[in-house]
Amino acid sequence: MFVAVAAKGSFSAAGRALGLTPSAVSRSVDRTEQRLGVRLILRTTRRLTLTAEGQAYLGAARRILADLDDTEQAIADRGAPRGRLRVSASQAHGRLCIVPLLGEFSRRYPHILVDLNLSDRLVDIAAGQADVGIRFGPLADSALMARKLGVSGRAVVASPDYLSRHGTPLVPEDLHGHNCLGFNFRRAEPIWPFRRDGRDYALSVRGNIEANNGETLGQLATAGVGITRVGTFSVAAELADGRLVRILEAYNPGDEEIIHAVFAGGPNLPARVRAFVDYLAETLT
Repeated sequence: MFVAVAAKGSFSAAGRALGLTPSAVSRSVDRTEQRLGVRLILRTTRRLTLTAEGQAYLGAARRILADLDDTEQAIADRGAPRGRLRVSASQAHGRLCIVPLLGEFSRRYPHILVDLNLSDRLVDIAAGQADVGIRFGPLADSALMARKLGVSGRAVVASPDYLSRHGTPLVPEDLHGHNCLGFNFRRAEPIWPFRRDGRDYALSVRGNIEANNGETLGQLATAGVGITRVGTFSVAAELADGRLVRILEAYNPGDEEIIHAVFAGGPNLPARVRAFVDYLAETLT
């Protein structure tokens, strides 16, 4: 009942979903709070808000219900992977690299319902907001399990049309005369890293468009708007067919981001989670 209240946002909506009266749902939550000796939900006439304790209780409650569901389904189906699998990935990487793999996964595991959420906002795996998250770069310390799926390099790219009109930069400093398209989520001055004679250094660049993902920047560069520096996964197709070309590769510092699948491990790891992580490790390159 508590999970239903948190999901629906009100006692009445939770009651309708469960076939109970709002007062019955409210009394159940009241009894839980009395037993625990803490407030789980702050009630006003307009809305319900979870306290910090309520958030912690919600995460645990979701995991418990998921474990119970997994156990019942495993017994009913002799352990075959099944059930809802909630996957969180970034917009660009999810669309370009995860979505193309889901057809074969569904054919292998027809009883798993993949619930895919593509967003550049990180969800809390530990709190039960998703079963598997795809993460780039260093991971924060946590009790979660992580499995390496691969690495993504970076490159400075531009379209042949842009280079024919504006010239090809031969050294990084030539970028000062070009429209450099960058990310908008960095508060510091936009800089691109380079390496010359074994020494790494950062170069400030300027441009008239910023975006929050590499796929958009790659589209702009393909359209001849300017030069950008993005993860190679986001422009792999454009590089392969020549719509974009790498430039300044002699000065590429070789920086890479490790890609991980992050999930809550333990002895009761759902079979559907293990199957999906194993599949990504097998197919994601």
